[in-house]
Order: sequence, then structure tokens, then C-alpha cells
Amino acid sequence: MTIIHFFIIAGLIIIAILSVIAFRLVLKVNRQTKLRKEKLIQQEIANQESQRAHRDWLNKSIQILAQGLDNNELSLTEASIRISGLLDVLGVDEKIKTDFSAFYQLKEKTQHIPYLDAWKKLSPAEQNKFDLERMQHEAAYQDFVLDAAKRILGRVF
Repeated sequence: MTIIHFFIIAGLIIIAILSVIAFRLVLKVNRQTKLRKEKLIQQEIANQESQRAHRDWLNKSIQILAQGLDNNELSLTEASIRISGLLDVLGVDEKIKTDFSAFYQLKEKTQHIPYLDAWKKLSPAEQNKFDLERMQHEAAYQDFVLDAAKRILGRVF
């Protein structure tokens, strides 16, 4: 065997070894790519399920508030603030906002009235003034808001 034959055989062996290594690396990359895609799909499914559960919770909250309003369990103002806020979080389109504009309108009329800690800091005279104003707005919007509450019952957004 000549030295040329030796180099040819050695070259072929090196090429064969490098081919096997390259083939194994390609398989490993393909396996990792497949696992990465599967993980992304699982994350997307989990994300969609989480979003669906959150939307269900928001919709259920709207139903509870509308029912509470229908049963006189909370004020028109409180229900309007909460329902309009939940509709905004759900990202409903303008048609839905228009259909249930009573909630938005009463919220807008009363949004300047302090609440929670700011309410506690008011004097009794200031609280009475704001209560009177709130009740006047509620009286003006009562039929409109109660109608919207009845129409929103059973709706899913």
C-alpha cells in the first residue's frame, strides 16, 4: 500500500466520521427545534386558556353586578362605574359601549365625586353635598341604567 492509498483511506475515514457527527448534530437540532415548537404551542394553549378564564370571570362579574343592580343590592353609580370598567377591560367595541352607554354616562357624571380614603377626609357637609348630587344623577339616569342592566343580563362579551 502506498502512501497515497493511505491518505485516501484516512481521508475517507475522516469524512465518514465527520458525516456521522454532522448527521447526529442535525438530528439533535431537529429534536430541539421540535421540542421548542411543542413548548411554544403548549404555552400558547395555556395562555389562551388563561385569557378565556379571565374573560369568563369578567363576564361573570358583570352578570353579578347587573343582577345586584336589578335586586337593589348596590347603587346605580357603583354598578355603572364597575360595569363600564369591566366592559373596558374586556375591550368591547364601540357598538357595545353605545348599547350600554347608560353605565358610561352615569359614571362620567359622578366621576369627580371622591371615594374611599378621599371620601373619608371630607366633612359631613361635603359628603352630604356629594350624596345629594349623586342621588340627583341617579334619579335622572335610573330608568336608563336599570334598562341597560336588564339587557346586559345573560350577555357574554
